[in-house]
Amino acid sequence: MDKYGVGQDPYCYPGSHTLRNRFDIRDDQVLAGLEQQLSAIAANEIDFELPPYDLAYLQRIHRQLFADLYTWAGELRSVDISKTGTHFCNVLRIEPEAEKLFRTLEAAHWFEGLERGRLITSVAELFGDLNVVHPFREGNGRAQRILFEHIIVNAGYQISWWHVEELEWLQANIDAVVCDYQALIDVFERCIGQRIAP
Repeated sequence: MDKYGVGQDPYCYPGSHTLRNRFDIRDDQVLAGLEQQLSAIAANEIDFELPPYDLAYLQRIHRQLFADLYTWAGELRSVDISKTGTHFCNVLRIEPEAEKLFRTLEAAHWFEGLERGRLITSVAELFGDLNVVHPFREGNGRAQRILFEHIIVNAGYQISWWHVEELEWLQANIDAVVCDYQALIDVFERCIGQRIAP
């Protein structure tokens, strides 16, 4: 079994855990470093957009982040995956579950007009639920954070991820799998700043 619990992963080179990539890099650490660099450059080129926000919007973000490295960037994954004991959404349920969450966001008017405390709770719950869907083979967190930057800015608030430690972030997302959102609420309490001045 590989680290995602899917046996021989078709996204990886045979007999390895290294994702197939446009540069044919077979070393995990080298690939991770390049992925970080390329996605950081790409992230700076992603412009804020107004709603609607939907699965296609998230796919577009993912494609912009990872298209230079992976041929499947922006495509929904085709295998079931799990990580550190967390089983993500069954591949057949990715679209319906994601679309249900985005319909909930739309029905909440994209969280526009919420006071800060309610925004924090709403964002934490939606983030945790969407993370369980985990629509892509890799790069879910980075794509999702950009999506939520857009949601939060559109709602009229500042957002910064600098206040979050990696292990705290991972544990908060693991807790949210069983609908325990408190750790994510605590994280977003620090990340979501003041209202943006009109």
